[in-house]
Amino acid sequence: MEIINIKKIVTCLALLSVVLLASPALVSARAADNGPGLPPMCGVIAAPEGSQLLFHTYALGVQIYRWNGVRWNFVGPEARLYADANYRGLVGTHYAGPTWESNSGSTVVASRVEGCTPDAAAIQWLLLRSVSNGGSGIFDKADHIQRVNTAGGLEPAAPGSAVGEEKRVPYTAEYYFYRSQD
Repeated sequence: MEIINIKKIVTCLALLSVVLLASPALVSARAADNGPGLPPMCGVIAAPEGSQLLFHTYALGVQIYRWNGVRWNFVGPEARLYADANYRGLVGTHYAGPTWESNSGSTVVASRVEGCTPDAAAIQWLLLRSVSNGGSGIFDKADHIQRVNTAGGLEPAAPGSAVGEEKRVPYTAEYYFYRSQD
């Protein structure tokens, strides 16, 4: 009877777990080459066929709502855009319009095309289409934008206390900027 070497078994299990854990990461990395992987219910916000990913940012900010006496009306976003998921490397801002402005001065203003709600506790994921671009820089050729991986930002659940009251609700999101192939 052969004695089982515990050390070899532990090593094999460790290697197997690394392979199994790395596989989803590799799939996600491949999806990120031209945008995020989307859950099935969010296929409607996929970038148009043939689009090229130009830029990807991480937003940290607020969604602003104003009480009209009956309900909360959305006013707009106010966020800083960062180069990485740890909110380092400020690359621009995002504000009402909706508008994205790079530190280099380029802008893109867009309008909503489609949305989906993969998380009822967060604002929708969106596909937006550019209505105008300006300046020269990272946003000047963007014609579609995705907002994904949102957290927070929903309108307040409780009514306001006075007409005109504003609430600033924290949110995070990722924005992917695309250019259609010419």
